[in-house]
Amino acid sequence: MPDAVDVAALRAHYARAALSEDAAHPDPLVQFEAWLVEAVAAGAREPNAMTLATASPDGRPSARVVLLKGVDARGLTFFTNLESRKAGELEANPRAALVFWWPEVERQVRVEGRVERVADAEADAYFASRPPGSRLGAWASPQSRPLPDRAALDARLAEVEARFAGADPPRPPFWGGFRVVPDRFEFWQGRPSRLHDRLEYAPDGAGGWAITRLAP
Repeated sequence: MPDAVDVAALRAHYARAALSEDAAHPDPLVQFEAWLVEAVAAGAREPNAMTLATASPDGRPSARVVLLKGVDARGLTFFTNLESRKAGELEANPRAALVFWWPEVERQVRVEGRVERVADAEADAYFASRPPGSRLGAWASPQSRPLPDRAALDARLAEVEARFAGADPPRPPFWGGFRVVPDRFEFWQGRPSRLHDRLEYAPDGAGGWAITRLAP
């Protein structure tokens, strides 16, 4: 057995930057994109990786890491198998929470909002942009379903490769995208002594956003 890790003793010191109300952009999507650009510039690995939290209608939560594939004034978009657990939970309870963690810049962003399906044309365009292996994998994987072993998945992939040999795989009918339409953001900047900066954005009732500082 490997030596146990003393998790209580693990600590990091945050002192890279600060976040003030005056410096924060009034539009949280603009603020998010600015921080995303800085995370990329800092060398973050997969800076578009985000924890997606969903819940079943009876309140059972689940979370997993997925990749952000679009951000604009409409919200934040990702793609997935529409027969997966996450998709089923979003269809039944169309709200979600996202968390981005960028240790290279000592920042975290939380997003909450309702969820909507993206249009077929948008899903088609993104699917066509994926590497060939990823497109074939989407056809081969019955995401979230039980498999007897790895060989069964490899066999499914071989069948798909044979079916589409010499052809461009179209988007599967069971594959598409979701957009989180935000109604809450929180921007977290690490600070010394765990006295972090936290700014929350919430609708102000007049079409804009109200910014509130939260205690760390």
